[in-house]
Amino acid sequence: MTDVPFARAHAQLLAGPRGGDVAEVVRKVVALQAQDIRANRLGVRVRSAGLTASDVDAACASGAVVRTWAMRGTLHMLAAEDVAWIVGLLGPRFAAAGRPRRLQLGLDDETTARGVAALRSIVAGRSLPRGEIVAELASHGVVLDPKSQAPAHLLAFAALTGVLCRGGDDGDEPTYALFSDWVGPFETLPEEEALARLAARYLAAYAPATAEDFAAWSGLTLRQARAGFAAIDPVEAPIVDELSVRLLGHFDTYLLGYRSRELAVPAEHDRRVQSGGGFIMPVVLVNGRAVGTWRQERKKGTLAVRVEPFGELPGGLGDALLAEVEDLGRFLGIPAHFHSAG
Repeated sequence: MTDVPFARAHAQLLAGPRGGDVAEVVRKVVALQAQDIRANRLGVRVRSAGLTASDVDAACASGAVVRTWAMRGTLHMLAAEDVAWIVGLLGPRFAAAGRPRRLQLGLDDETTARGVAALRSIVAGRSLPRGEIVAELASHGVVLDPKSQAPAHLLAFAALTGVLCRGGDDGDEPTYALFSDWVGPFETLPEEEALARLAARYLAAYAPATAEDFAAWSGLTLRQARAGFAAIDPVEAPIVDELSVRLLGHFDTYLLGYRSRELAVPAEHDRRVQSGGGFIMPVVLVNGRAVGTWRQERKKGTLAVRVEPFGELPGGLGDALLAEVEDLGRFLGIPAHFHSAG
């Protein structure tokens, strides 16, 4: 009988061999959550060997990977060659779904269209932070309250329609560029072909999974998800029977890639993992199952990793957990040590 969480961890590069470079890791799992840049870096770290946080930033700066709005209409990091066809499939659905909120923010269809036209001119040939974009929008007659959500929703609409994407970013500050400048032509696929391709990529990275899981992860309708699954063959990934301990960061896609977390997180501890408002906590993952949460504390040039287990930790984790803590420190460029609150 298949150990589903362990098999999923293998498919996600969270057990067995790790990836070798940033684009390879992102390509393997299709996309990584990217609404939090620091957590996004950790999503690469936990699936790779030998990379550093600066390697992730360099991959973004080079355009090898791109942060933009994709699955479920939220920010993700994708390999550059995947952005156009995935956004072309998912973007129109979420651009339309966001219209009621845009109207609430004063972004009616006419204002949104003028805003997008202005964005094409403002960021042409360069990558700018949101504050500068908002200031220049005003000079084009599109005045948005910088303290409101209107700028974010206009930028998201432009990204979901293939006009913008995130640029290389300036440290932890997001920047935005024209899609055509940063990625290339916005070349999409026919829906049937795109559905089949995305379903195949999803299963390669998330199996065992159902069409319902695929719909929940992508934001597609269940009808679309089932059509995508019907067009491809089942996927079985090889599994190496060895202990796997990983420190997943906030919002890790492993915990957001299915209709439910029930196979990965004990039901009685789910509220400790999702503390409200879609906020997913970092977890200690053992063979695909969460056994506790963790947090990092920086003090006097060192990093303390504090683990809060759900109960008594399984035996034999010591060396593997310590290795993960030390690798986290290496990735971030700061000495790290382990502390358990249990």
